[in-house]
Amino acid sequence: MKTIITVSAALILGLSSCKAQSKYNIKTAKTYAEISVKTDGKWEGRKYIGGTVFKNVDKLKLAPEHTDHSFDIRYEGPGWESNRIGYRLYLDWRNAIDIFGKKTSEMILPIVGQDNFDSYHEMSDWGADILKAGKGIGIGSIDRYLDNKKLHFYEVDSTLAYVQNKVNESKVKVNYFGWKTASDKIDFTSELTIKPDQLYTQHTIKASKEIQGICTGIVKQKNAELLKKESKNKKWAYLATYGTQSLVPDKLGMAIFYETSTIENVADTDLDYLLVFKPTAKATSFYFLGAWEQEKDGIKNKEEFIKYVDERLEVLNKKGKM
Repeated sequence: MKTIITVSAALILGLSSCKAQSKYNIKTAKTYAEISVKTDGKWEGRKYIGGTVFKNVDKLKLAPEHTDHSFDIRYEGPGWESNRIGYRLYLDWRNAIDIFGKKTSEMILPIVGQDNFDSYHEMSDWGADILKAGKGIGIGSIDRYLDNKKLHFYEVDSTLAYVQNKVNESKVKVNYFGWKTASDKIDFTSELTIKPDQLYTQHTIKASKEIQGICTGIVKQKNAELLKKESKNKKWAYLATYGTQSLVPDKLGMAIFYETSTIENVADTDLDYLLVFKPTAKATSFYFLGAWEQEKDGIKNKEEFIKYVDERLEVLNKKGKM
């Protein structure tokens, strides 16, 4: 029999990462980020066996044994959410970002995966995992694309992940040291920030040296239409998809907003729509979002989604930031 934990009852779970931030109160918060690990089991090969309790931490050095489905990290990596939507990053070679569709404005990440490792794939009162990333890039995550292949994060010397919660934002930061792809080895930083009342995440990336092929993108799904548009000043643009592309299945829109001057090319691949960045060692920021029809007062159709992303693009056109 499954143990059902309600959202309100679970808000006290796993909140050690917030204790040092006295002004932050998850019961009234509109954003939240966490990373939650097991420490009372043991490694057998690349699987974490045993352990009964997940513990939230502010900082995690990834175990060298860790890979996909190792069962040592709750929902496989750090998560972050606003009162409208949630996201998670697979903290392994896939490095994809997934979406938690929310039917409530409460913070739900403290209960996700507590009763069963992957129970979040089943629809519940709070919502569910609604995106099938598969072998794709998910939404707004990072990979490297060379010679028509994604090279992933198979070889990394070490990975450090951090979470931070403030009254007006929550953040996940990941430092990849010694990421090796092709003949290059670099350090790479990924910083993901979410704000109250928003669907979007700001993603700021930085490589330690200039290399070709760093990319982001949107995973392709059946029954989804590709949408593109540039801002009036030509400095910003979006790449988006909309259609019956959630796991439910029902309507889901996804979009990435980017500075046109940072992109070398757009690649239409078998698995993904990719935005390939120009080589740079400077920090680069872009924005990504999901819009699910079952969100409270959510976006219900293509016309509403286009209106929404066009409004966000106009903000970028006028202000240069969201």
